Amino acid sequence: MRFVHTCLRVRDPEASERFYRALGFERRGRLNFDTAYNLYLGLPGDGDTLELTVNHGRKEPYDLGEGYNHMALVVEDLDGLLATLGRDGIEPEKPPYSPGGREEVGRICFVRDPDGYRIELIDRDFPTPQDPERTSA
Repeated sequence: MRFVHTCLRVRDPEASERFYRALGFERRGRLNFDTAYNLYLGLPGDGDTLELTVNHGRKEPYDLGEGYNHMALVVEDLDGLLATLGRDGIEPEKPPYSPGGREEVGRICFVRDPDGYRIELIDRDFPTPQDPERTSA
């Protein structure tokens, strides 16, 4: 078994593709349907891991609900990427920080794509921080 892709519904495919290209994604293909089409994107050296679905005629924003929180990407230069995104008016929710105040694990921050989906940007790769198991609630 392996992870294949995440699908996000988007209203403005050009703005979405511009955003994800700035994060390093490459356009891989398109699949057309009667009422919609999918754009497939992937990171260099990886599969088509992001599917953007465009429903024809959709004008109103999608309800992102309470279940979705974010997807995460490791980036080589967080500050440089934020500068690039900033030129397109995309700002982080708050400045980069170390999870749990643990500087030894590196820095992260969150941005939103044109449809409001949160993306966690991880400055270089580091192990997911773990706390010891709690024995009581």
